[in-house]
Amino acid sequence: MVSPAVRSHDFDSWLRELRGVCGRFESRPALSHGLFIGEIACRDLSGLEVAQIRTNAGAISRQRTSVDHDDDRHCFLVVQRSGRAQLRQNGDSIELMPGEMALMDSARACEILPHGLIEHASFHLSREDVCRSMPEGRPTFGKLSQHCASGRVLRTLVEQICGGELDDCAGLEEGDALQDALIALLGPTLRQQPGQTSSELDISHMAGLRSLAQRLIDQSLSEPGLTPLFLARQLNISVRQLYRLFEEEGDSVCRFIQRSRLKRSASDLANPRLRHESITDIAFRWGFTDSAHFSRTFKKHFDQSPRDYRANASAGQLPS
Repeated sequence: MVSPAVRSHDFDSWLRELRGVCGRFESRPALSHGLFIGEIACRDLSGLEVAQIRTNAGAISRQRTSVDHDDDRHCFLVVQRSGRAQLRQNGDSIELMPGEMALMDSARACEILPHGLIEHASFHLSREDVCRSMPEGRPTFGKLSQHCASGRVLRTLVEQICGGELDDCAGLEEGDALQDALIALLGPTLRQQPGQTSSELDISHMAGLRSLAQRLIDQSLSEPGLTPLFLARQLNISVRQLYRLFEEEGDSVCRFIQRSRLKRSASDLANPRLRHESITDIAFRWGFTDSAHFSRTFKKHFDQSPRDYRANASAGQLPS
């Protein structure tokens, strides 16, 4: 069951609704009240509560409390759906990019600082069960890795729940089972440890952002409009920040895009099942808009023309 989304430019009404769904939070608008955007809905999947929040608030915060209140008995599994936000707790700070996940403890002071308009989903998990499942000494705050098996399974499950894919098949008694499954996957995926320095956090954040940029490039290679400006807008960062992500690795975003397109083109040229396709068609498929420019760039990168590369691939004479 999903409650109707409350859409409002009325900050006070939105804050009251936020408190009703997530507990005793405070907030402040980043801009004037007239420019405020706030939407909130609550999904109840057989007893598993998920808050879906979209806002451009300047900050959402909560003071340190105790577990004596009903709304302090949760840990929040936060899934960043769009936009960027900084999360703070226990003196630590993390940056969440679209698609990333984090764990927060409702019984401790916490703060969410949106960078512009954000959308995230917050799974309300039993704090007692989360603490019991964590390895000894593991904090209940931090970013969740998606580079391990547990992280990938967790990501798939939360996406299915957020997308409503399980609404028609979740039985009345499955809410507890779904919550247990989410909690069981948290321990292996929680990657931020107390005591990380700000420089370590910056390095981790930059690496994650660069990886996200590379995945976005890989998914958009066929688009002629794939430019640094397009990427920066998709990532909600400045073009200069985007350039720095690649410069720190001794690379450039434009060279990375070109290499990726050339590699895809070369792969198609070497594919015997695509022998009927012209070199120009293959070049255009991967975002090149000028066949002469493609041939010159390809020869410079592979030391042979696209035509020779295809012929050598057919003869099995490409270098291993």
